Amino acid sequence: MKFRTAGGLREEPFLNLVPLIDVVLVILIFLSVTTTFSRTAQLQIDLPEADEALPVDSMPKEWVVAITADGAVFIGERAVGLGSVEDIEAALLAMIPAGSKPTIVIEADAKTPHQRVIDVMRAAQRAGFEKLTFSVERVEGR
Repeated sequence: MKFRTAGGLREEPFLNLVPLIDVVLVILIFLSVTTTFSRTAQLQIDLPEADEALPVDSMPKEWVVAITADGAVFIGERAVGLGSVEDIEAALLAMIPAGSKPTIVIEADAKTPHQRVIDVMRAAQRAGFEKLTFSVERVEGR
């Protein structure tokens, strides 16, 4: 093999890229033609459909249980007083119609003892009410 020319000048190597590009294009065409796009794994989802608006009677009701600073309990407009958990439970069951599962909204004064709020929560749980929430008052300027 002769690497140098007679004059001692070195010839620059030449790399022809055209055959390389041709081979890559043929491979791409082959892959695009032979590839099949099939949906082998599908997840069937049955989306809910909107019905007519619910009548007002079927909307969930809310019952407000207010607790004053001294611990007196009011269910709606009826005073339960400083009764025990059993008294509050009995008042809840007497005031709220049987079979309905309303949301119990607890409105407690800022100076209400925490134990009294827990007593109302326990009475609602024992009476079978599963939805419980708290009402808060926003103070302007904070």
